[in-house]
Formats: sequence, C-alpha cells, structure tokens
Amino acid sequence: MHGNPPRVGIVGAGITGLALSYHLDERGIDHVVLEAGDEPGGIIRSSTVDGNVLEHGPQRARLTGPIEALVDELDLHDATVTADPALPMFVYANGSLGTVPFSITKFFTTDLLSWRGKLRLLAEPLTSQGREDEMAAELFTRKFGEEAYRNFIGPLFGGIYGSDPAEMPAGYAPSPILKLERRSGSLLRPALETALENERNPPLTFEEGLQQLPRAIAREVDEYVHYERPVQGVQETAEGYVIETEAGDEFVDRVVITTPADVSADLLEDLAPDAAERLDRLNYNPLAVVHLYAETDHEGFGYQVRRDEGLHTLGVSWNGKLFDRDGVYTAFLGGMDEPELLEEDDETLGRIATGEFEDVMGEPAEVINITRLDRGFPAWDRSWAATDDLEFPDGIRLATNYTARMGIPSRLREARQLAETFAEERAERPETAPSA
Repeated sequence: MHGNPPRVGIVGAGITGLALSYHLDERGIDHVVLEAGDEPGGIIRSSTVDGNVLEHGPQRARLTGPIEALVDELDLHDATVTADPALPMFVYANGSLGTVPFSITKFFTTDLLSWRGKLRLLAEPLTSQGREDEMAAELFTRKFGEEAYRNFIGPLFGGIYGSDPAEMPAGYAPSPILKLERRSGSLLRPALETALENERNPPLTFEEGLQQLPRAIAREVDEYVHYERPVQGVQETAEGYVIETEAGDEFVDRVVITTPADVSADLLEDLAPDAAERLDRLNYNPLAVVHLYAETDHEGFGYQVRRDEGLHTLGVSWNGKLFDRDGVYTAFLGGMDEPELLEEDDETLGRIATGEFEDVMGEPAEVINITRLDRGFPAWDRSWAATDDLEFPDGIRLATNYTARMGIPSRLREARQLAETFAEERAERPETAPSA
C-alpha cells in the first residue's frame, strides 16, 4: 500500500455501511460508499401505505448505547417512539397464547411451563457445557429440558430467524450462546442478564419507521454516498484496490463489503476465489411479510408459533399495540420449513395470514400489504461451516450480519470499531513526502 492518507471504499449503504461512513467522516478519513439501490437502509426498509407505517424488514430495535448515541448526535429525540419494555411476549402453544417467562414474575405465572418444567429449567447450571457441533435444539433441550425448549425457547429462537433450531449448529448460532456460557458458567445467568437489560432498554422505532435512522445518517454523509451505482467487481492494483462500476472506477486502499453473502461472493470471485466460493454456500431463509389491520384488545410484543401447532405463520409482531400504530400487525410466513410459500400469489398468502390470525387472536384481520424477502434472514444452518477460516487479502474486510452479530446495535458497534481500527492504522502509517 502507498504512503498517502488512506481512502476506504464501502460497498453497500445499509445500516453498517452508513454508520461506518459516519464514523470515518468524524475521524477525517476519506472514503466512498457505493450502493446499488436508490435509497439507504438495506434490509431496514419502512414505508407508509394508506396512512399506516409499515416495516418490511426488522420490526423494532432496542434503545441501547449505540443507538442512543446516534439519536443524540443526529437530533432524533423528537422522532423516537418507544414502548413499555415490561409488555409480554407470547407463544401460541396448545391452541392458546402463553406468556414467555422473561421476568421472575412471569416465570412463576406462565402457563407455558408446568412446575416440573420450571424446576428442570432452574437445574440448567448443573448440566454439562455446550459443544460447537451440537445442534441448538439439542443444546437447549439438554440444558433447559424438553418442555422449556418445545414451548418457548424453540419457538422464540427459531421463529425470530425463520429457522429450525434442529438445523442450527450451536457454534454458528446468531446469538453467541457458547461464548456466553463459557463466560458465565451457565446459560441461565446470561439469559437473566439479557432479560434485565431488556427491561432497561425499551423497544424503539421512529415516527417514519426504523428506516428513519439510516436516512438520517445518510443525510449527514451525503457527499460520500452514491446510489444506483452497483459494484461489478473488486481488483487489486499495485497501489491498493480498484472498485469497478459502470459509472467509473474508484481507487482505494481499503475495501469494506457489507452486502449479502451471495453478492459478496460475486464481488470477490477474482480477488479471493476460495472465500467467494465459501460465501456462496450460505443459505438464507426467505420470508413473506404480511401486514395486517385488526382491532384487538391484546397488549404485548406479539407471538411466535410452536412448531407442532400446524400453522404456516411463524410469528406476528404487534406493532400497532407497541407503538400506537392503529391496529397494524406484521405476520411472517415461509422461512426454512416452507420457502415454497413465497411462490404463492398475494391472495393465497393473505388468506393464510388472516385466517390463522383470526384462529389465534379471535378477531378478523384484513391485508394492508405483502412483501416477499428472498433473503429474509441468514439461516445459520450447517452451511455456516463454510465461514470457518475465511481468508481475505490484506485491506479487504467483511462487515455483515452473517459474519458477526445481527441486530442494529451490533451493526452500529462493528461500524464504530472498524472506523477506530482504520484511524489507528492511519496514525501508525508514515506519510509520503510531497513530490517536487
């Protein structure tokens, strides 16, 4: 690499790429962001349909440190909408909604666990440590008991990602469960710590939806971000790297790729063929997102569905109840078990979603909108073995939700850490004397 001040090329203007741009700008590091689409946010996408604010990707975030810092810096306080963190989450099991035991009170009162099941769960610290090759379903059942796994751990852990925990190796799980266990000596303790932390960090969205956050970041770094400029490839040069686009090439010292695995694989095919082939193996779970309108008296976050209930619905987020959005509910269908559902027409998907919603909630619903996500969430299945020992040329980095933790706070945290790394590298790097 040459001795001039570094320039960073960022592929993708999702939340990670935008946050990285923001923190690089704070540190005075030259960079460029190239985005194939026409708007910021990536998988975080919000819209307003018939006056209803709808989320087409993540439904909410938590007001944790990384988000709170940006809310302050971007002056978004007046646009924030928060919910009561003590509201219940439910699982549809045995034909009714049961309360997930996320607190001591709910643990003693939940009907998702018998007293025998509760005692078995509390015995978790006495069980042996989890293994990297153990499936998440096997691990949770062995640690917490069959009843706890079947009635709420499995539906929550699998339903959130549209995956089957029986197909998710514990070593690749999106939540670092084995690291947490090694640190704490059990899984029960970090679970309780997370529950307490969630009670301190309320659910969050914004008046215009979650995408208001990446849009606000994008306004701050507008001079660096180029939309509708898809990257065709990345090549190495004597001076660094060239990012190829139809509108012209960008010459940089560092490249940060934030795109989905298959897109990243295409970009790295010439530069890092082994890594590209590995990334191309990773599976995603497709999701149909069906936005519904209904009038109900239920209060809470929503519900996930136990796998043996015979429903196509994976879960339903109660955005209307959480954020006072006038009866908006978001149902998720498809996932790992039924990817073929996305091939059904809108009428069929709507009929399934409304019919099953009425079966669970006891109230009719009507369809507002349907969105199909070919890459709903990373599957975190056996294909993740391909990520072992990924190697990239010096100066090439992945900053993604499939090589690190998911969730908006985690994406913001990684972006800040990466910007700090680049700033440290710049500080250690000798400047080239100016030419005569």
